Amino acid sequence: MAFVDTFVAEIISLQVALYHARSRLEARTDPEALHDLRITVRRIRSLLRPFRAMHEVTALNEAAADVGRQTTPARDLEVLIEELQQRGFPELAQRRRARLNASYHAVVNGQPLKRLMAALDAWPAGFRAARSNGRLQHLEQKIRKTLNKQVDRLHAAIADTQFDRHQLRILVKRTRYLTEAFPQLAPLSGNEAKLLKSLQSALGSWHDHYLWSEQARVEKDLLPLMPVWSACAAAQLEKAEVQLAQVASLLPKPSGPLKGGRDLKYFALQQAV
Repeated sequence: MAFVDTFVAEIISLQVALYHARSRLEARTDPEALHDLRITVRRIRSLLRPFRAMHEVTALNEAAADVGRQTTPARDLEVLIEELQQRGFPELAQRRRARLNASYHAVVNGQPLKRLMAALDAWPAGFRAARSNGRLQHLEQKIRKTLNKQVDRLHAAIADTQFDRHQLRILVKRTRYLTEAFPQLAPLSGNEAKLLKSLQSALGSWHDHYLWSEQARVEKDLLPLMPVWSACAAAQLEKAEVQLAQVASLLPKPSGPLKGGRDLKYFALQQAV
């Protein structure tokens, strides 16, 4: 059962990283603190994904999801402010900094992060108890099954030309993070994983520019940037579509019949958190 000990040790190392990121965010030492905190939370969730049906990990998984939801608006605002600075609109960036600082304060002092830290403290004992009760057998098989299903869903989404690109971005992201969580068990090669990362970047850039264009319809001081954002969104989506074809040709063959239609769309909506 050495795998269980390695798994628990990995979660504990991420717990240490979470404390570090939280301290940096509280002290405002650097602009990457929130980003690093969110990445740490995503890695925790990716490690837990194959076991999320176990009641021993439910509280931890739900607490991590809550932190992800709470921090998303703050991260979106952070990225927008950086974009405004780079585009030469420092006054527009400055108008939003007070709101960003308030968001930082809410994250650091909010209940979601406190619940996550408490769940991380409590989790190892329950997981090890499950091992003692013989409930953690064949873990590696379970992980491989989860990875294969994730790749199958991505296959189906790429094959469906009408599949919503916002939901597809989430599927790509989930597949990449799950693959990185278990690289030795993942069905993707190193080159395939790199291409997935590049695809995620293109879809992420498209998503950002699309959202900024929509946001400019509400926040009128952003209207001067709307044309360039719309153009960038179109260019990045075109780039992503080319990469989608490359990814589809390189992904491992599906492990079974591909699901589509309502089943795939329901899954994507469930993954949107």
